[in-house]
Amino acid sequence: MAKRVGVLLSGCGVKDGAEIQEAALTLLALDQRGAQAVCCAPDCDFEVIDHVTGKPAGERRNVLRESARISRGEIRDVAHVTPADLDALVMPGGFGAAKNLCGFATQGADCAVNPAVEKLVAGMLAARKPIGAICIAPALLARIAGKHGVAARLTIGNDAGTARTIEAMGARHEACPVREFVVDREHKIVSTPAYMLGRGPAEVFEGIRKLVDEVLSLA
Repeated sequence: MAKRVGVLLSGCGVKDGAEIQEAALTLLALDQRGAQAVCCAPDCDFEVIDHVTGKPAGERRNVLRESARISRGEIRDVAHVTPADLDALVMPGGFGAAKNLCGFATQGADCAVNPAVEKLVAGMLAARKPIGAICIAPALLARIAGKHGVAARLTIGNDAGTARTIEAMGARHEACPVREFVVDREHKIVSTPAYMLGRGPAEVFEGIRKLVDEVLSLA
């Protein structure tokens, strides 16, 4: 039976949602391994950023509906996904992971987390089901894990400031190159830097592919 892997999305676009290449490459890697992707996202609104100017566009959209653009319409409200539905969970990066799924982008180590997202991720940790976190998503995972007494070992690459903030949330950061990953076997957590360090999709995919392989091996 194909392993069911949740893919937690945060919108559609690196500056205000999920990083599209990271999300698509995650789906590709899962499909290549014969896994069943279960795309999900929270049903909440976010501030749209113009991806040409990098400035606010003066409008708000819905995270769930924007995420459905990546998943070709196959999307579930994360509030209705439970650990029992999944064998593993993978979280692509993009600013949406730090702005829409939690407030890390503005609140740092004291950030609040979307309640439905926290419930699913904390439930996966408690059930000892593997979680993969890509790019900036390990910051979200560090916040949830720390709140639930899990000292996760993970990476966002080599940015010292972000690493210090992650460690302030109770995690253990390890520097890692873009083509590699860090695995915390005790807690079944796998992370890779992706576009925190990557210069293009080829090297980013290598790290994501390895992360997906490791997540599936732990499931």
